Amino acid sequence: MESKVLQLWLAVLSACLSGNVSAQLISQKMASQSPTTDSLPARTLNQVTVKGNRTTVVESLPNVHGTYLMSGKKSEVIRLGEVDANVAEKTPRQLFARIPGVFVYDMDGTGNQINMATRGLDPHRSWENNIRQNGVITNSDMYGYPASHYSPPMESINRIELVRGTASLQYGAQFGGMLNYVTKGADTTRWFGFETINSGGSYGMRSSYSAIGGRVGKWTYYAYYYRRHSDGYRQNSQSNAEAQFGRLAFQATPNLNLTAELGRSTYTYQIPGPLTDVMFAQNPRQSTRSRNYFNPDIYIPSLKADWILSDRTRLSWTVSAVIGARNSIQLDAFATVPDTISRVTGQYKARQVDVDHFNSYTSELRLLHQYTIGSVRSALAAGVQLMDNDLHRQQLGVGTTGTDFDLTLTSAFRRDLHYRTRNVAVFAENQINLTSRLAISPGLRLEHGKTEMRGTIAYYMPENLPTDISHHFVLLGVNGEYRVNNTVKVYGGWSQAYRPIVFKDIIPTSVYERIDKNLKDAYGYNAEIGVDGRWQGVHLNITAFDLLYRNRMGTLLLTDTDGSNYIFRTNIGDSRSTGIEALIEGQLMRVGKVLISGFTSTAFNNARYLNGRVSAGTENRTITGNQVESAPRWTNRNGLTARYGTVSLTLQYSYVGPTFSDALNTPVPSANGAVGPVPAYRLWDLNSTWHINRRFTVRGSVNNLLNKQYFTKRPTFYPGPGVWSSDGRNAVLTVGWTI
Repeated sequence: MESKVLQLWLAVLSACLSGNVSAQLISQKMASQSPTTDSLPARTLNQVTVKGNRTTVVESLPNVHGTYLMSGKKSEVIRLGEVDANVAEKTPRQLFARIPGVFVYDMDGTGNQINMATRGLDPHRSWENNIRQNGVITNSDMYGYPASHYSPPMESINRIELVRGTASLQYGAQFGGMLNYVTKGADTTRWFGFETINSGGSYGMRSSYSAIGGRVGKWTYYAYYYRRHSDGYRQNSQSNAEAQFGRLAFQATPNLNLTAELGRSTYTYQIPGPLTDVMFAQNPRQSTRSRNYFNPDIYIPSLKADWILSDRTRLSWTVSAVIGARNSIQLDAFATVPDTISRVTGQYKARQVDVDHFNSYTSELRLLHQYTIGSVRSALAAGVQLMDNDLHRQQLGVGTTGTDFDLTLTSAFRRDLHYRTRNVAVFAENQINLTSRLAISPGLRLEHGKTEMRGTIAYYMPENLPTDISHHFVLLGVNGEYRVNNTVKVYGGWSQAYRPIVFKDIIPTSVYERIDKNLKDAYGYNAEIGVDGRWQGVHLNITAFDLLYRNRMGTLLLTDTDGSNYIFRTNIGDSRSTGIEALIEGQLMRVGKVLISGFTSTAFNNARYLNGRVSAGTENRTITGNQVESAPRWTNRNGLTARYGTVSLTLQYSYVGPTFSDALNTPVPSANGAVGPVPAYRLWDLNSTWHINRRFTVRGSVNNLLNKQYFTKRPTFYPGPGVWSSDGRNAVLTVGWTI
């Protein structure tokens, strides 16, 4: 009897502590005493229902998370089922709205890819992050092309975890941090479960996601299949996507779990081509290309063993791979170059075919051990990571003159290169709880490896091509955390980081370019200090950060011994980002059964070049003091949510400040749109969710409510230099059903 009462009060207390929760006990009346032969009296309680509403969404990871240590680091967790957002189209300004400082490229409105970054880093396919799915690395090639071309549907994701760069000693030395997409799982209380989520929207968008899962004895399974089509906001921007995933887990013993996973994503995107500023002003929905296509097809297999050796020791071992291809067919030219049928041949110009073959293999062994010396409790996380990658890049192939997606070659690739990397990393971090409130976590990571570029380039002398890059680093870091009380903590840390030189940076684009044989990987540190607290349903997190990024890549104009000029690809300078990130979320008011909550997520980022020079026409010009490309000084997102029962409605406002597309901070757009400023923009979004019952859910979104015409980037490479329009107003309706 006492146990049941205790459980009841714990349930009520848990609900109340979740943040201004209204806990209503229904029919709590004790029944009359039943006759029993036991010497202790027994009473039967009627059903108790606890109702509550969460007014805060962002969580932090626990100090010990699996085999990771998170004490003193800034971590943010977003559970997608608890936010009103356009999940069907992966709208990142909504998915990451409550994470201050997230900058996104809205240049692929088809919802195929997420492009995000923080603290002045490059958002291109989120490649400044260590990107994972269920803890498995999905970056295509950490040393050659760290973008994540693998793109699972957001319908399959339970939560998104973002851990900032001060924790990079444990998972990999990326400046941006670790971005982990955690998929949904099987209902282990039943042998079979089914979920389907179907969406339809503007511009011919329709998608279907279906998943099954369950548990049979010691076996647990989960799998989904996904398809999506969109005609696109712009002309000639059609997209077709597919994704599949399967997980099979075996509970070999109470302490040993074995898991096999296989994920695949692929899509074919018709690339509408860049615009000039004049074209964008005339009609942002027009296109300059109708025969350009992009097609990644990526598989992520993995095997994982999770072994609890004792109540204090845990071992995990993951073996995984990224296997697949990145295919593109393009007429690669400025927006001012038309793609038309020749009057002489009666055909279009032959397109360029480029193919990247990814063969990336990773083995990661991790150990977590908790121990006590005297009265001091500590936890040690240590491990080793092995990587063996071979990025086979084939470019400048002459394709067909046709109009459809066709990788057929009419002439061989003029670039045929291998970018092979073998690297071993050993890491250790020790969390020491000096008192019940104060903990520090020193750590280190040793990186040792080498990348070799070999192959042929038709226009380049073979003896000038081979390039070797060594990766030898001893990276240090320390984090600390002080808990003022149970709901408020002060955290901070400093950690060194590096980013390998990527393949595109060292490929000479013409005979007039040369590569520095003494290239250095980008190197620097992340530092942050902040406070996180919750009080009466209000969540506050404020962080100050400092990110130093040395050895940025670029080009210089140099003169040869014979007096001729050439372009030299080398390290051109250093940059630094400093700023403040702030989040406030919580309940604003309650009127009867209507609950009003809101959030504001704001970041100030001063990202500047400390030094450096780059080529500009016939001279080299300094960029010292210039603003880093694609790094807005101000980013602000605000949301207001009204809830009535199981219905919620969220109005979101987003502001992103102006940026530049090049290190020279060119103030006036070029005639072809390739360089120039990217104006600030302001957007309104409206999202709603209705949980009709336990089985049915309906979501609705009206994105870019006021039909703002804007763009977020002028790319310097893929998908082509120029203005890339973002989507205007569009609507999506989603229906979910679970059995």
